[in-house]
Amino acid sequence: MATFKDHFSGHAALYRDARPLPPADWFDWLAGQAPDTALAWDAGCGNGQASQGLAAHFERVVATDPSTTQIEQAGAHPAIEYRVEPAEHSSLAAGSVSLVSVSQALHWFDLAAFHAEVRRVARPGALLAICGYGNCSVDRAVDAVEWQLYAETLGGDWPPERALVDEGYRGLPFPFEPVATPSFAMQAHWNLAQFLAYLRSWSATQRHLERVGVDPVEAAAPALAQAWGESDRVRTVRWPFFTRVSRL
Repeated sequence: MATFKDHFSGHAALYRDARPLPPADWFDWLAGQAPDTALAWDAGCGNGQASQGLAAHFERVVATDPSTTQIEQAGAHPAIEYRVEPAEHSSLAAGSVSLVSVSQALHWFDLAAFHAEVRRVARPGALLAICGYGNCSVDRAVDAVEWQLYAETLGGDWPPERALVDEGYRGLPFPFEPVATPSFAMQAHWNLAQFLAYLRSWSATQRHLERVGVDPVEAAAPALAQAWGESDRVRTVRWPFFTRVSRL
């Protein structure tokens, strides 16, 4: 099994507070497609953002992540049981899970081992649902500054797995029969401070800060502020939201 690559524990609280949430109607749709709503597994749950969305629909959610720090930052919910363990080797019982969900984490997994684990824990008719989101967009002016930060300033600080996200996981194997899935819109309504916090939550931002000793978001903040307008102005931030779903 591949070694666990931990890119977020060092700023787990920032990651929890600054990251956008998957669309609520994505979870609505998954609950309607699953054979029942008894048990969902959120694999690679991080701080539990998606776990909370699943808990609105499923009686039980087991949320797993190999990072103790991430799990410690996760929000409590009576339907959610957090476990510190890798997606490739869970403690779930065989044939017990109605939905296996992975949100913005598949690119970190040992896929052959994870796919074997999915087959082990899934009950007949269970869903495997993968989702992720790419780089954000606000408008032409903000996007130009953000892209310079994302691609130029931080280009060498992104882990190689980031390229898999940018291509919408199209290069990753998915050895299951796909289920036709509607499109979902992912967006947040943020002021400038919230947008800057999101940029600071990037693993590449934190790696750049550690490597160079300069906060790249602070350096880009004046140009971003000029493009944004009034700092308390709430603007719509959008992300391309991609999915892969299969019935086992």
